[in-house]
Amino acid sequence: MLAVCRVRGAEESVVDNQAGMGWLIFALMTVVSWGVYGILLHSGQLGMGDPVNGRYKAFLFVGIAYFITAVLAPLAVLVVTGSNWDFPIKGASLSLVAGVVGAIGAFCVLLAFGARGTPAAVMSIIFAGAPIVNAIVAMWLHPPAGGWSAIRWQFVAGIVCAAVGGCLVTFYKPPPAPAGAKAAPMQQTQVADKR
Repeated sequence: MLAVCRVRGAEESVVDNQAGMGWLIFALMTVVSWGVYGILLHSGQLGMGDPVNGRYKAFLFVGIAYFITAVLAPLAVLVVTGSNWDFPIKGASLSLVAGVVGAIGAFCVLLAFGARGTPAAVMSIIFAGAPIVNAIVAMWLHPPAGGWSAIRWQFVAGIVCAAVGGCLVTFYKPPPAPAGAKAAPMQQTQVADKR
């Protein structure tokens, strides 16, 4: 019962905050989680110790994490909040397509790493390009009031800046560290630990 009250209280506070700036907290939490996603995924791929299939092994565990986070957690919340079990076709099918598109994106991140892309360059390109795609598709699906002519120049400038930023990161990404440089800090740490 206490869990139901906590979930319902959180639900009400989320609804109350939508008019204010509560949404910004969740957006920033997403920025942080997606910001570390790429490097953690790359590290997991390397940690598999399998240069041929490591990325697929890592993606398997991403799928397990998605199952826990995106299947079991919402099921528990739906049960605890006493939700009805009505899933309209439109909402279910669009949500399923969104999940497939998201999973394809995660898999393509791993393929980019496998093709010698670095986390700094790959994720910067993704996070510069995704807002551009999102803006275009969102305006196509939900046209702005007043039509396309109502779009302000600052919005277009923002899209151009994102595209330029993605290009700059791609062309001027930091060079990879030499193979010997990666081992040196580790050896120094181990020597310090032995003292």
